[in-house]
Amino acid sequence: MSTEPLLRRSGRASALAISEIVRLSEQATELRRAGRDVIALTTGEPDFPTPDFVIDAAHVAARNGQTRYTRTAGELSLREAVASEVGVTHEQVIISNGAKQVLANAFIATLDEGDEVIMAAPYWTTYFDQVQLAGARPVVIPCDESSGFKLTPARLRDSITSRTRWVLLNSPSNPSGAVYSAAEYQALAAVLRDYPDVWVIADEIYEHLCYVPFTSFLHAAPELQARTLIVNGVSKAWSMTGWRVGWGVGPADLIAAMAAVQGQFTSGACSVAQAAALAALKGDRSFLLERRALMQARRDRLVAGLNALPGVSCASPDGAFYAFADLWGAIGQGGFSDEAQLCARLLETVGLVIVPGRAFGVPGHARLTFAYADDVLDAALDKFAAGLSLISSAHTN
Repeated sequence: MSTEPLLRRSGRASALAISEIVRLSEQATELRRAGRDVIALTTGEPDFPTPDFVIDAAHVAARNGQTRYTRTAGELSLREAVASEVGVTHEQVIISNGAKQVLANAFIATLDEGDEVIMAAPYWTTYFDQVQLAGARPVVIPCDESSGFKLTPARLRDSITSRTRWVLLNSPSNPSGAVYSAAEYQALAAVLRDYPDVWVIADEIYEHLCYVPFTSFLHAAPELQARTLIVNGVSKAWSMTGWRVGWGVGPADLIAAMAAVQGQFTSGACSVAQAAALAALKGDRSFLLERRALMQARRDRLVAGLNALPGVSCASPDGAFYAFADLWGAIGQGGFSDEAQLCARLLETVGLVIVPGRAFGVPGHARLTFAYADDVLDAALDKFAAGLSLISSAHTN
């Protein structure tokens, strides 16, 4: 009989598992090591390198001794640079280890057991899990293609209760690529004006990867600034996912509470990474336009290819670098009960890895990242077509 002690997980941790996105990406890596020809359109990061001038700034910072603890809320110079981007003071800015920590800080600092956070589905998986970790309840509002995968004023009003603490908005969205217009934000703000105890988190991490005009919630609804937290960072547009630098912009008392939480978890973001982020914000941005144009071309390539597949349809996303495809037709043609079974069969038969929509709260769909070179996207589409053909033949025979 084993004498090793059994781990007793907390109730909160028991509800958690490794993200399906991460699990699938790691599974693809293991299959490649085993010699399988696998293409995975799963990861949420661009394939571009971090700009040289950003890397040079980090090197200089390290050589100059910028390797000690920073202020808990972040280096003053970086906070001021972020503040100038948004039009606030540095007291209203916190620098964290990625946008994930900004969100976690906010939830832990403001949520109690039984509180509620409204979010539209499809949602980024982290939102749901972090709200639960904070002891609160995610209130998920299903939003389909008829609404552009976006929350409507009527659905928002119907979902607010006395326990609602936050409404979480993401534009451009992961995974749908949906982008809220200024008018759509203003319509949501008109509802929220009637509920002064409900605050707003606007995750705008894909701001510079927007193929239609971008509007920040703060600019669309300045009257709600006193209860709005903007989340952003350098990870996506500047190809700095591994540098782990994100920021939150909000009322000074909220930022102070978030800094107190951050101080007990990480003390703050990496000093050298903050120097790199400062260089990113202050450097030339012309390459951002070039990269956005390339991403848009990749979007068009992938979406056109998806819509040519039997049983698959996909609306063109207005931002980010994800296609959120409707697989219901292919699910039926293959005799499957859900998209997870179809995705598993695609991996098994042709070595294609895509993320089932259930990970984002919307069954029957799948997320495919188009932050890859054209030849990779073409090869993925070929695998998808071959897989559907094999699946259909096996089902009908």
